[in-house]
Amino acid sequence: MPPRPHEPGTEAIPQVGAGVRRAASAVRTARGRARNPAAAVRVGPFARIPDPLEQAVLFNRHKTSLVPADQALPGRPTPAFTLTEPHTVLGHPLTGPYPEGLEVADFGLGCFWGAERAFWRLPGVWTTLVGYQGGHTPNPTYEEVCSGLTGHTEAVRVVFDPAVVSYERLLKTFWEAHDPTQGNRQGNDVGTQYRSAVYTHSPAQAEAAAATRDAFQPSLTALGYGPITTELAPAGPFYPAEPYHQQYLSEAKNPNGYCGLGGTGASCPIGVARTQG
Repeated sequence: MPPRPHEPGTEAIPQVGAGVRRAASAVRTARGRARNPAAAVRVGPFARIPDPLEQAVLFNRHKTSLVPADQALPGRPTPAFTLTEPHTVLGHPLTGPYPEGLEVADFGLGCFWGAERAFWRLPGVWTTLVGYQGGHTPNPTYEEVCSGLTGHTEAVRVVFDPAVVSYERLLKTFWEAHDPTQGNRQGNDVGTQYRSAVYTHSPAQAEAAAATRDAFQPSLTALGYGPITTELAPAGPFYPAEPYHQQYLSEAKNPNGYCGLGGTGASCPIGVARTQG
């Protein structure tokens, strides 16, 4: 799998996996090379001890158990940034309020760069944006989420026209675009922020998510995969990610950028649960 690109002004970061390079480069923008998480970070000709957030990113980067609410980072009452630019591909606003008749769906399926692209390509999708969901920390930053101390997963919000594309069709893309049996990881990206999740906005969405999960499991089992570990839960607060993460893999930004998304080859038979019910 190719390494993830670094943010402008950073050097390559050795001794860490692909799933960490985004986090480590983000917390170290223009700061030089980190040679050892336990050692000092070099800044030009000098050295310093990593700050607490950098240490959290480096030492918790493979965290595979959710942080308890009473141990999560405190966050902040308001966002640390704003989203003002429209969708790079679709041209519509990223945040609401959205036009009447559109619906919202939220999915977590590993690194949100490739996940978002999988949905904006579908006809009937009005806009997409990436963010953080399912955790405890209000208005987290990317660095905080990557520390494993917020409880959030990287998520994609899909705003769609149900007259053109059904929620079940979005679920089919969700199930087939990643491996939902891996728990708190997705391929080389390891940590609770990469867990598979569907956050629902209505009883109908919750029913469809559970039905398609159950319909998809036999296809996975036939290919030798284990049980689905996807989290299904009512949607809580969705905190948009930083502007540079939005539509990261678009032609206008990084069309050849890192994409850790990889499916199983199994097909999700949407509609099966309804016809059998």
